Amino acid sequence: MEKEEQKTRAEDTTVETATPATTADTGTAAAQEDGASVGLDAEAQKLAEEIDQEFSADLLEEERIVEALLFTMGRSVGLDEIATALNAGKKIAQDAVERLIAKYEERKGGMVIKRLEKRYQMAADPDCYPALIRVAKQPKKPVLTDVVMETLSIIAYKQPVTKAEIERIRGVSSDHAVNRLVEYGLAYEVGRLNAPGRPALFATTEEFLRRFGVSSIQELPVLNPEVEAEIKQEVHDEVVDIMGHAEEAAPEEGTADSGDDTPADAGGGAQ
Repeated sequence: MEKEEQKTRAEDTTVETATPATTADTGTAAAQEDGASVGLDAEAQKLAEEIDQEFSADLLEEERIVEALLFTMGRSVGLDEIATALNAGKKIAQDAVERLIAKYEERKGGMVIKRLEKRYQMAADPDCYPALIRVAKQPKKPVLTDVVMETLSIIAYKQPVTKAEIERIRGVSSDHAVNRLVEYGLAYEVGRLNAPGRPALFATTEEFLRRFGVSSIQELPVLNPEVEAEIKQEVHDEVVDIMGHAEEAAPEEGTADSGDDTPADAGGGAQ
């Protein structure tokens, strides 16, 4: 009986001893799994950071190239040229230059990047002009008389426009004023009107945008509605006048041809 009790106690002791060992093994396995999970998360985070750093480096390199291009060219640059420099598409080029503009505006340095229609140009901040003038000679700008300014206004709001249209609006000859604007680089011949004589069409230039501090002609002040209606009516009248002369010329030529044919027919009948 005593032997059986001793055997039972020994078995219980064995079970009790084995239980803590099993629990310890389970805890170790769980800890290892947690450690492995933490390790994977750390590796994933590290990989993501490396990708972000590489992507940021690519974006920074694009901005550096755009900045160097704008500085070197010294004139307005189009998206096609920026895209060529980046060896990328126009969307990437536009994103790069817009990021660079935002950084320049945030930094508030001495240089700015101006938007000129769909082109971009690096220039000194206008706030710095007084300081620059103290060192450099002030560039001599052409004086725009009232007549020239009036002509320039008509071109700016009605472009493309012919000299005839300008003269109809002003009521006097505008040859001198238009020639001066072309000479000053504020206007240029953009094409020809598809009408008798094919008169030249004039429009404003990038220099006009720079001079008057606007990015596009859409930013020009809105015209007085009455003035705008008057200008539109005058332009319409001129187009009708031009087309009317063209239609009048055609019948006259036809009549002349008919007159020439009649004697010939009559002569044939006499024979």
